[in-house]
Amino acid sequence: MSLRLGDIAPDFSADTTLGHINFHEFIGDSWVLLFSHPADFTPVCTTELGKTALLNGEFQKRNVKPIAISVDSLDSHNKWVPDIEEVNSVKMNFPIIADPEKKVALLYDMIHPNASEKATVRSVFVIGPDKKIKLTLTYPASTGRNFTEILRVIDSLQLTANYQVATPADWVNGDDVIIVPAVSNEDAVAKFPKGFSSVKPYLRKTPQPNL
Repeated sequence: MSLRLGDIAPDFSADTTLGHINFHEFIGDSWVLLFSHPADFTPVCTTELGKTALLNGEFQKRNVKPIAISVDSLDSHNKWVPDIEEVNSVKMNFPIIADPEKKVALLYDMIHPNASEKATVRSVFVIGPDKKIKLTLTYPASTGRNFTEILRVIDSLQLTANYQVATPADWVNGDDVIIVPAVSNEDAVAKFPKGFSSVKPYLRKTPQPNL
């Protein structure tokens, strides 16, 4: 059965390029970006893992731990890491999970037989400190992920987890947000001291509350 938003992310133990982990212990009180790639020594994946390493500061600011996975072996991962570092002019700073027996890939439904019977698809899971799945994305093997979008969604998830707001289409950090319908106008006055405007009775905008 596929995992759904709000499900507890399945726990597992695995070897990684930065040592053995228990996944729930790895999450700790952080957010986690778990993303899979089809195979080592592939061109798109080499750019993606390099981009993730380059964005280390952005992930740290958001209390997010990236961790990658494929069904290749630890030995293969360790041989591939120098290529990632050379191509992207960066030092790898997050772990890659080795999953040669496909235990984690199957646990997270990362293998789609109609696309490939052997390789993991480009799955993305954002997991909160409560160990619950907050976001899932699935890309085809031919399309590299947009990490600007991944960071944007993490910003939205973290904002909306702490305030009774939602983010509109194409929202980026700093834009106005939407007050959720469950908040009455009377309560909104107290909850959102920067004020709000009513576009429609069900659509009220307010400046981003955590800025």
